[in-house]
Amino acid sequence: MAGRVTRVVVADDQTVVREGIVMLLGLLPGLEVVGAAADGEEAVRLVAEKAPDVVLMDLRMPRCDGAEATRRIRRDHPETQVVVLTTFADDDSLFPALEAGARGYLTKDAGGEEILRAIEDVMSGEAGLSPKVQRRLLERLAQGQPAVERGGGPGREGRGEPDEPPDGLTAREAEVLVLVAEGLSNAEIAAKLYVSPATVKTHINNLFSKIGARDRAQAVRYAFRQGIGRAARE
Repeated sequence: MAGRVTRVVVADDQTVVREGIVMLLGLLPGLEVVGAAADGEEAVRLVAEKAPDVVLMDLRMPRCDGAEATRRIRRDHPETQVVVLTTFADDDSLFPALEAGARGYLTKDAGGEEILRAIEDVMSGEAGLSPKVQRRLLERLAQGQPAVERGGGPGREGRGEPDEPPDGLTAREAEVLVLVAEGLSNAEIAAKLYVSPATVKTHINNLFSKIGARDRAQAVRYAFRQGIGRAARE
């Protein structure tokens, strides 16, 4: 974000919290607050009027909640990213927000540096998830059953051998997906696989297209639902 100001809208129904966030963002480098909304309907309207780069979105608001507002913003204004900033980190809040298209998820105990980092992450195409939220996401998904059972084909019963990667993924793309699901950055994946970061980015773009993921958070969900992460670790 060096040399570029990121334009932000803040959405929170609690006046004191909303004003506090606006004040905090005003102290952070490279950010400009261009609007503040008291509910989801107002957030959607402000995005249409102001075309911000990022919305910091509370979830539980009147008239239109944060998940629905996120869904509408991402549908009608895909160039605007959404980072959830909420009190709640439970599954009933986390998963609908990510499914709606939020690329970041923070709880309100986050400090200014963590908020700035999440905004920078989503602006660079990464997922801006707090470490606590990312751990919860991985733990929750790891407990679920894969959508496609492994080792169930002819001649594989009882052997536990993985099938071919689903959805046309190459073996290398599946390998990259496993590392994405483990929370590694592009640079860390490149170092682990002895390839360039540009090559990793190409693999990620290709696999996102094949599995229909918009971002790393959705890719993590896909990996664990398909059992890819488990198969690679076993």
